[in-house]
Amino acid sequence: MHFTQPRLPYAIDALQPVISANTINYHYGKHEKAYIDTLNSLTEGTEYADMALEKIIRTSEGKLFNNASQAWNHIFYFFQFSPDGAKEPYGELREKLESTFGSVDEFKRRFEEAGATLFGSGWVWLSVDDKGDLHITQGTNAYNPMCNGLRPIMVFDVWEHAYYLDYQNRRADYLHKLWDIVDWDAISMRYE
Repeated sequence: MHFTQPRLPYAIDALQPVISANTINYHYGKHEKAYIDTLNSLTEGTEYADMALEKIIRTSEGKLFNNASQAWNHIFYFFQFSPDGAKEPYGELREKLESTFGSVDEFKRRFEEAGATLFGSGWVWLSVDDKGDLHITQGTNAYNPMCNGLRPIMVFDVWEHAYYLDYQNRRADYLHKLWDIVDWDAISMRYE
């Protein structure tokens, strides 16, 4: 197998009460594992077998794209959280958020709104373009802003399996609570 599922950098119950151990067990332990396993079966013996995951995302379509992108998106999502990371943006990233959106609070409001108003399942992203400008984008299904020339630095998952066990149909509540576990150290490193 070419691709392996990385171990989470925190205990399965470390993000409670925002994300329960039960949700992580299903969401990362089962959904993400299925994407990795399917990705490996789809790439075995093909031109994609030794290709970097990011390149597969940018060059494939259909079932291969869906599984490659979902595998990448979920790792990116889960590895931006921490029970004890920086709780607010700082430094150059904070300055860029403030100059782009007016304030950090306004950025958070717009980001939550993009996630809450996305019809169906998908993702809401904060990305950087090649000029260094920040963009909030939303996309359905396995969407990834890499396909549009952007470099993702943060993402919230708005598929129902990301929040339904903990929040039922209250997507907006889930999105608002995620700020409590975002590790701004991780987001800053992605930005730089």
